[in-house]
Amino acid sequence: MLLFLSILLLLGLVVIYAISPALTARIGGENLDQNLFMYRQIVYLALGLAAFAATAMIPLDFWGKFQGKLVVAGLILGAAPFLLQATPLGLCTNDACRWIDLGFTTFQPAEFMKFTLVLFLAGFLAARMQQGKLNDVQQTLVPAGLLVATMAVIVIGLQRDMGTGITVIALFMTMLFASAMKLKLIGYVAAVCLAFGALFIIVAPHRIERILTFVQHEDAETKAMDYHINQALIAVGSGGLTGKGLGNSVQAFGYLPEAANDSIFAILAEKFGFLGTAAVLAIFAGLFMRILAIMDHTDNPYHRLLVAGVFGWVFSHTVVNIGAMLGIFPLTGITLPFVSFGGTSLLFMLCALGLVFQISRYTNHTKRPTQNQKIGGMYDNRERGRGIRRTRDAGPSRTT
Repeated sequence: MLLFLSILLLLGLVVIYAISPALTARIGGENLDQNLFMYRQIVYLALGLAAFAATAMIPLDFWGKFQGKLVVAGLILGAAPFLLQATPLGLCTNDACRWIDLGFTTFQPAEFMKFTLVLFLAGFLAARMQQGKLNDVQQTLVPAGLLVATMAVIVIGLQRDMGTGITVIALFMTMLFASAMKLKLIGYVAAVCLAFGALFIIVAPHRIERILTFVQHEDAETKAMDYHINQALIAVGSGGLTGKGLGNSVQAFGYLPEAANDSIFAILAEKFGFLGTAAVLAIFAGLFMRILAIMDHTDNPYHRLLVAGVFGWVFSHTVVNIGAMLGIFPLTGITLPFVSFGGTSLLFMLCALGLVFQISRYTNHTKRPTQNQKIGGMYDNRERGRGIRRTRDAGPSRTT
């Protein structure tokens, strides 16, 4: 897992370095260092790696103790940009209030919300599994659904961020599936999520425009609202088989919007071509397979649900971002994990991977027990079976 993660982080840093002069020129930085964006990415990466190390070492029961307070803090911070939009702290762009302006940088609360949601749902669902109430609609689905619905309203309604709302729903559904909840109940939840998703689209004209743009793309070149996807497809197509080369990007110089963030996969395709992007997809696939392997070899239900939530979070980000750049999905404003330029998204995704890395130190060499086998309590630390993997300095009381 660390190998795949390191390759993606290094790739992102190299690409940001290559397009940093173009990004600097776009903000009118004639007197600025052309490597400005690369320097910023190095700072973000250093903070993210420090956060990864912290969550990889902090005992998991710490998060279990504060999961309720953390999720409440996430809800409050999520609403803060909307509530503070009339103040210098609230930062709004194109009628979307998603950031808190800290002066020296910006903070996107939605990423913190996703992190806290994974922590809370893992503890909540694991407790219901222990009590035998996982399939109880009133005691499990209703409270969990209300929490997720509240987050969706904040993210999609107040922050006007449909892409992040999709990832919130995706990680929620992944955790429900990993908990072995009845498929019938999961189907009901999926139907409700689709209905609310359609409602959020209907009440927002700009989302309807994006859907129409996606469906009626035959006249795209004559429509101003199709500009972004057109430029992304030009970048992807112009890369050809082997790409234009690392220093020969054209689309980054003022043509492709959000070249370093949401659209960086199109820049990758322009620079490295079909073969290069296929290699990038293979690296992502390797990362996801390792995360799934960790989940499949974890006995503790709390640990398993944590890993499942992180997988749903990162996987949905990757699929939605790449799909939008290839014209498979309508455009959404979310980053490509570990590659895109940015601070908050990189920080909390690395925090989440740090949790997975810690859990990987206590997995079993054999696959986890089946649903009919008895699994210990939510915070049980007893070693079951054979072949428990631990590092030398990790005593049996390290895990939750």
